[in-house]
Amino acid sequence: MATPGLIRTIISPGRYVQGQGAISRLGEFLKPLGSRPLIVSDDIVWGLVGHEVQTALQSAGLPLTREKFGGIPTAKEIDRLVQVIAANDSDVVVAVGGGSTMDAVKSAGFLCGIRWVTVPSVASTDAPTSALAVIYTEEGAFEEYRFFPKNPDLVLVDTQLVARAPAAFLAAGVGDALATWLEARATAQAHAATMAGGLPTLAGTALAELSWGVLWDNALPALDAVREHVVTPAVEKVVEANTLLSGIGFESGGLAAAHAIHNGLTAAHQTHGLAHGQKVNIGSVTQLVLEGAPTQEIRDFVEFTTRVGLPNTLTEVGLKVTDEDDLITVATAATAAGETIHNMPFEISVGELVSALKSIERFSRRVRSDARLPEPVAYAHAQRVSSVAL
Repeated sequence: MATPGLIRTIISPGRYVQGQGAISRLGEFLKPLGSRPLIVSDDIVWGLVGHEVQTALQSAGLPLTREKFGGIPTAKEIDRLVQVIAANDSDVVVAVGGGSTMDAVKSAGFLCGIRWVTVPSVASTDAPTSALAVIYTEEGAFEEYRFFPKNPDLVLVDTQLVARAPAAFLAAGVGDALATWLEARATAQAHAATMAGGLPTLAGTALAELSWGVLWDNALPALDAVREHVVTPAVEKVVEANTLLSGIGFESGGLAAAHAIHNGLTAAHQTHGLAHGQKVNIGSVTQLVLEGAPTQEIRDFVEFTTRVGLPNTLTEVGLKVTDEDDLITVATAATAAGETIHNMPFEISVGELVSALKSIERFSRRVRSDARLPEPVAYAHAQRVSSVAL
């Protein structure tokens, strides 16, 4: 529960820029922040946008220095980037890519005491706007959150770049963002603290709820548009919901069970090929079960997220109801001291969480059968979203 006298607060990035072709103006928005930028990107993303970034920096009279990202935001990779920043005397570091790249860059930028910028190549998480990073072990398991005293100085999202990426990335972002309202309302009910360092403000909670509404109205047509690699008003709305609304909403509205369950799932090796938002969606369904939410609310959520292309059964994330030891490991990690599951308005034991995780398999299968939606199958490697790009 909340500490007596805890303040209310909201945090956000210094500037948010979104639109088709926005990457061509990167130099314009970057120049006020520094004169010696270091661009960090993996080879896949750089192959897609390298020329555009180079042209944008040249037009602003900025030099181009690019460093390859190692793939996973580990403590070792962050320390390596710190050394690269120091060697180049960079005064601003720019992440071009997915959530993993951005988390590593934010961490390195903070340690070096310079400004940092995020340029997401996909709208698969709300990491671009946040003042925190998720750090993983070399094996890909969740290790810790790192918190920073400020958000990125600039977030620049080119929606045409987002539309060029596979639709699975956008769907993963929807999974991450849908959890925002579920967790924010739980945090508000519990009068618990948020990652912004205080009680949620009305604004933070309202943005979380707005994100939810935008996604229910626009996610399906936006995904259809992205499958054709085109940008429509629905795409613009979903990108903003996935990135800005969810970003401020989770950070200043509060996290609860869904993201803690995600973190627990990373302890099971079977889930390591899955995207952040895919695992978060399992957390959202499970949180609804733990809350004893109305059956119709859970049914609607399962049906909608199935249509989006998100997993809502253990089978789809490589687990089974009979994997007792693995599920206990997941639940133990999710309920560890300091985890956000303790923002729920009631206590949740390891046994209760294991039971809830097991229950979603049969329930979700029934919902999908009633709605004549595809039966759950284990996600093939080709269906998983690469952690390098994320």
